[in-house]
Amino acid sequence: MKTAEEIKNIAIQVIANEKKAVADLENFIDDAFVKAVETIFFAHGRVVVTGIGKSANIATKIVSTLNSTGTPALFMHAADAIHGDLGMVLPDDVVVCISKSGNTPEIKVLVPLLKNFGNPLIAIVGNTDSFLAHQADIVLNATVEHEACPNNLAPTSSTTAQLVMGDALAVALIECRNFSARDFARFHPGGALGKQLYLHVADLYRQNEKPQVLPTTSVQDTILEMTSRRLGCAVVVDALADRPAILGIITDGDLRRMLRNNASFDGLAAADIMSPSPKCVSENEYAVKALNMMRASSITQLVVADDSGRYLGVLHIHDILREGIV
Repeated sequence: MKTAEEIKNIAIQVIANEKKAVADLENFIDDAFVKAVETIFFAHGRVVVTGIGKSANIATKIVSTLNSTGTPALFMHAADAIHGDLGMVLPDDVVVCISKSGNTPEIKVLVPLLKNFGNPLIAIVGNTDSFLAHQADIVLNATVEHEACPNNLAPTSSTTAQLVMGDALAVALIECRNFSARDFARFHPGGALGKQLYLHVADLYRQNEKPQVLPTTSVQDTILEMTSRRLGCAVVVDALADRPAILGIITDGDLRRMLRNNASFDGLAAADIMSPSPKCVSENEYAVKALNMMRASSITQLVVADDSGRYLGVLHIHDILREGIV
């Protein structure tokens, strides 16, 4: 067994090896890469990504990235392809074949079949003098000097290089398509990521009570309003009407300060203890931005106001956390 220090050094060396492999890819971004991006961009079909072994695992991740960023893609295992799955390749598709050696038996059988189909063939390969490289229409060089494995056998640096080359393709296509955050949200409607991109304040605050008091409301009645509405605050308004003007807010913190500064609150009214000019947010704002506003000000609620600054309701941090945005 290695010592703790030796284990740390092993990990550091792996990271250093893979970091160098990724850095070396900069030298391989050439006209072939541009042609690969253009070929995929102008294609009327999908991107079919294939590989075998560890390269197949990388292929599935690249497919996932492409699909989520506006480039329709699917995975075809190289071994399954020569046993029937070639039927998933349609005439307008672009095929991307990933292989470190470019000489595996399955690849040697698959590539001529793909060539017979006439689909553009892009190779992400670690050996530019391989069968795959010679047969491909476009070659993306993902050569690495050495695997991070001490025996230079287990795919480590090479699969990292393949993955990064795939990410470079995907991101270049994002830019070419002007793929926006709004587009991204359409493909990620579930989970925290999707909710950050489509959930608005209006989707959350309307389910809440609307605590409000007048400036002349007694502290006792203000506390009752706060506790009954269960939002930890009451908004001070100029009238108990629809969309009144916002004068201030009273929170638990304001009540604590009142108790600290006054022997008694008899005779005190809402106007005497409120915090003027409370933090407000538009109902059209993204919920994640409202969360960031709360964090920046170390508060747990925001007053929701319309474009004229009139009171609509209260958004509480629990409304956002309940949605799993963070």
